[in-house]
Amino acid sequence: MLGSAMAAAAGSSIGLGPRPARAQHDVRYSTGHAAAAFRPPANATDCHFHIYDGRFPPASGGLVAPDATPDDYCALQKRLGTTRGVIVQPSLYGVDNRPTLEGLAVLGPNFRAVAVVNPSISDAELQRMHGLGVRGIRFNLAQAGATTLDMLEPLSKRVDALGWHCQVNMPGEKIVAAADTFLKIRGKLVFDHLAHCPQPAGIESETFKLIRRLLDQGNTWVKLTGLYNDTKIGPPSYSDSVTVARAFAQAAPNRVVWGSDWPHPTESQDNKPDDALMLDLLPAYLPDEGARQRLLVDNPAELYDFPKG
Repeated sequence: MLGSAMAAAAGSSIGLGPRPARAQHDVRYSTGHAAAAFRPPANATDCHFHIYDGRFPPASGGLVAPDATPDDYCALQKRLGTTRGVIVQPSLYGVDNRPTLEGLAVLGPNFRAVAVVNPSISDAELQRMHGLGVRGIRFNLAQAGATTLDMLEPLSKRVDALGWHCQVNMPGEKIVAAADTFLKIRGKLVFDHLAHCPQPAGIESETFKLIRRLLDQGNTWVKLTGLYNDTKIGPPSYSDSVTVARAFAQAAPNRVVWGSDWPHPTESQDNKPDDALMLDLLPAYLPDEGARQRLLVDNPAELYDFPKG
């Protein structure tokens, strides 16, 4: 299979060697079957995946996706070797967080969630969601939907009191256009998918320069996720995206986290990435074991309130 061949090539290129033939996994919405060659540390966390459940009506403006259940996700965990995770409310359901919260209840205490809300939400509901394991709110500003940029600052002030963060998914050029808003935020900001730094400019782009400025303020985090989103080079190396990931990890080693972005809703069913390959690329941009421990365990524990140690 093409995915397995790409994964083997990638493993060889970063010094991990071929994956064991006996470790084979069938995972929906993921190319390939081989287990990851990279062995994540105990309590490694996938900080970005989604649950889709057709029992709940879609909101306008969201990416439509077939059901992706907690059981499906557990199959991915077995393939990757992670043990903690963070469910991110997909845009499909707007502010109806029931698919995410029900998935959270099924998956259990090793999981947290990021919800989608608007300013009408009550403090009591925020407190209720905190008790269920929510630790942030998401602003998917890649398209029109349940949230808008002008909601960010007032909602940031409200959730900051709970220790939550505001997570932003937005095209790189739109991030730059909204620089004044982001620079005013004093609560925690988290940018999805390498902040969508456009390629081939990458670390020379205005997006990267702005995110570096925000990182220097001390309240900004970056998700080293979605290497496939803005790449011009593609698999198996994703070397343009890897360069951006490495630069962010070096700039703020204590404020980067990793995630799979499963079930990859932006990608068609016949073009899903190889999740094991995504994990196996970690040593390409984080060769130091201590840095990988921070990325996969310590930083997520800080951002999402997991037990430390």
